[in-house]
Amino acid sequence: MLIRDDLLRTEAKLATLLDSQEALISEISHYLIDGAGKRLRPLFILLVYRASGGADAKVEDAIDAAIALELIHSATLLHDDIIDGGLLRRGKPSAFARYGAAASLVTGDFLFCRAFELCGRFEERLVQTAARACIQLTEGEVMEGRMRHHSAAAFDDYLEIITRKTASLFAAGGRVAADLAGGSPATIATMEKLGLAFGRAFQMIDDVLDIVGPEAKIGKPVGSDLRAGVLSLPAVIGMDELPELRAFFANGKVVDEASFKHALDLMSRPAVIGRARAHAADQIAIARTLVAHLAPSQFRESLGQLIDDQTTRAS
Repeated sequence: MLIRDDLLRTEAKLATLLDSQEALISEISHYLIDGAGKRLRPLFILLVYRASGGADAKVEDAIDAAIALELIHSATLLHDDIIDGGLLRRGKPSAFARYGAAASLVTGDFLFCRAFELCGRFEERLVQTAARACIQLTEGEVMEGRMRHHSAAAFDDYLEIITRKTASLFAAGGRVAADLAGGSPATIATMEKLGLAFGRAFQMIDDVLDIVGPEAKIGKPVGSDLRAGVLSLPAVIGMDELPELRAFFANGKVVDEASFKHALDLMSRPAVIGRARAHAADQIAIARTLVAHLAPSQFRESLGQLIDDQTTRAS
C-alpha cells in the first residue's frame, strides 16, 4: 500500500492518545478503537493529502488531522450506541452494553477532547472546519431521532440527515487534507466536495447492508435500523413504492417479530435495493469525477480505487 508507513504511524500515535489517568476511560477507549474498524477516515484523509501534493515534510500534520477525525468519529459511536441502546458494535458487545451508559458517555467526551487537543495547534480556519463538522454531526443525530418512524419522510430528508451525520466528517477531512498539502483554493473546495460525495455513498451502502447483511459482514443484526425506526435509504425508497411499508412506519414501533420480518422482506425486494444501490452509484460517480481534477499520480489512482471499493462493499 502506498501510504502504509503513514497509516502505521497514525495507528501508533492514535493508541497513545487513548490512555487516561482513569483506568476505566483507557479501558473503554482501547476496547472501542484498538484494531477495530476500517480506519476509513484516516485512509481517506491521508490519500487526499498525498494526492493533493502533500510532502513528507508536513505529513505529521496530516496524520494528526486523520487521528483527530477518527477520534471524533469514535466518540460519536459511543454516543450513538447510548442513544440507540445498541448492544452490538463491530461484531462484539458495544461499549454501552459492556460498561454502561455513564462510563461510555464520559469516554466519548474524553475522545472529543483528545481530538481537539490535537487540532489546537492548527491554524484557526482548520480548527473551525473540524468544529463545524462536529456541529453538523450533533444536528444530524438530533434530526435522525426526530425523523424516526416518520412515515411522511422523503428522500431529501434522508439526504440531509446523512450529509450532516456522516458526510460532514469526510468533507471536513477532504478540505483539511488538501489545505495541509498546500492545495489551491479550488483544490481545497473540490476535495471538500469529494468528501461529501464519498461520505454519502458510504452511508447509503451501509444502509443497504443493514437490510441485505449478512450479520457476519456488518457486525450487528440484520435490520437493526429498521427495528429502531431509523430513516434509512431502503426505508425511504420502500415507503415511496409500498404503502404497506409506509403503514408499518406510521405505527411508531415494531409491534411484533412477524411484522418486523414482513417489513424487512418488503425492504429487501430487488426493486428497492436496486434503487438504493443506484443512489449510491450516483454519489460514487460524482466522487470519481472530482478525483479526476487532481494531477495524475499513484496516490490519485489509490484514492479512486478507495471510492470504487465502496461499490463492491454492497455486493
